Amino acid sequence: MIKTYNNRTPVVPESAFVSQTALVMGDVQLGEYVGVWPGAVIRGDFAQIIINEGTIIEDNVVVHTGTQLTIGANVIVGHGAVIHCQSIGNNSLIANNATILDNAVIGNYCIIGAGCVVSPGMDVPDHSLVFGVPGKIAGPVKDHQIQRLKSGNASYRAMFEQYRIDGI
Repeated sequence: MIKTYNNRTPVVPESAFVSQTALVMGDVQLGEYVGVWPGAVIRGDFAQIIINEGTIIEDNVVVHTGTQLTIGANVIVGHGAVIHCQSIGNNSLIANNATILDNAVIGNYCIIGAGCVVSPGMDVPDHSLVFGVPGKIAGPVKDHQIQRLKSGNASYRAMFEQYRIDGI
């Protein structure tokens, strides 16, 4: 569902997919081939949210912020994650049920582990693995993980049309 709020209507390119059971509202800009899966909520009511090309927002993710939020290209935000930060860099993975809190900045090619809580204002450098509650940098992303992050989300794009056809 795409809804206008306070005279601001989300910008959703034709190549993007927004599930009928997702909510994208207000000052939100989606890039080409962004996928927003069932139950996700992207709420641009307090501030602008920009999600760049090829990023996937999986089921039951919440994206909201009090200040502008930018999510880079080819990011995967896993099931049930809460994104309430300043930015997430390109080709990063935010694993299932992770929480990224106010004013945190996540670099490029980062992996935020499942269930991790990134504290308010934390600055995560490029190529970092972050795990735990609260999140701590556990080391660099390994070469095989970088290759997976570079391969992006192309497999999801193939599903967009079938989801549209099936009315999901």
